[in-house]
Amino acid sequence: MTQRMATKVLLETKKAIVGKDDVVAKVLLAILAGGHILMEDIPGVGKTTLAVAFSKALGLTYKRVQFTPDVMPSDLTGFSIYNKDTGSMDYQPGALLCNLFLADELNRATSRTQSALLEAMEERQVTVDGVSRPVPQPFLVIATQNPAGASGTQPLPDSQMDRFMIRLSLGYPGEEAEVEMLRRKQQGNPLEAVAQVTDAAGLESARREVACVHISDEVAQYIVRLVAATRTHPMVHQGGSPRCTLAVAAMARAMAWVQDRDYVTPQDVKSVFRDTVAHRLLLTGRGLSEGADPAEDAVRSVTAPKLV
Repeated sequence: MTQRMATKVLLETKKAIVGKDDVVAKVLLAILAGGHILMEDIPGVGKTTLAVAFSKALGLTYKRVQFTPDVMPSDLTGFSIYNKDTGSMDYQPGALLCNLFLADELNRATSRTQSALLEAMEERQVTVDGVSRPVPQPFLVIATQNPAGASGTQPLPDSQMDRFMIRLSLGYPGEEAEVEMLRRKQQGNPLEAVAQVTDAAGLESARREVACVHISDEVAQYIVRLVAATRTHPMVHQGGSPRCTLAVAAMARAMAWVQDRDYVTPQDVKSVFRDTVAHRLLLTGRGLSEGADPAEDAVRSVTAPKLV
């Protein structure tokens, strides 16, 4: 997939998602960076539609699970069943054996089921009866989470939040966008208009190119200083982890790549920093009550290098 094809992917996805161009672009950046995406929002704003639109435009196999407390780990990983004809145990693949997995309302699932998902996210494999099987490549998870306090939900643990490259929110559409949404719906299902632009192999090729985008020592030090600033913020109990630092670098590389550059600038880092970092931070009680934004504070306080 080339930069021109990436632009086409955005155009196709926007046929189904109206008025949320910035969010759609950031989702594509995370996909190119090889990360997983957490969509935190109220029901009905288009999170599932967004995932399906990307799966169609990128030519990826897609599966969805609506999480409830009775969803079992085997629903995700698969299970072995006895075959009386052969006398052996045959493996039946679970929902995770796909390219794009939508974990709908993840914070309704039990901790055991979430652990099964974590293995696939981190290790790119599932384990059934002691046998580990790789998930298809490329593999990415788009998980949705209801706002804190919604009925039947529980907060995701911080270790799991750290596995998501970015956290985004679609929010309500503007008036004009909602009117346009009604117009498109009258003409049929907007998802049916989304055309395939590339395939799994094309996405894998693009990810390899993104990984090769150069980060200078000055920009690398800038990223490290930004993350370090979240660790010393007076209203932060737990700052960004080293995994957070790697995620910022990966997102910045993707931002540079889509702009047809083979090097990362400080502006690339600034543009992705908050969405990549904010959900990983544990705020103090005072920070929560005062609505502190340590990620934004870090961007304002840390001086960016000037590239020659």
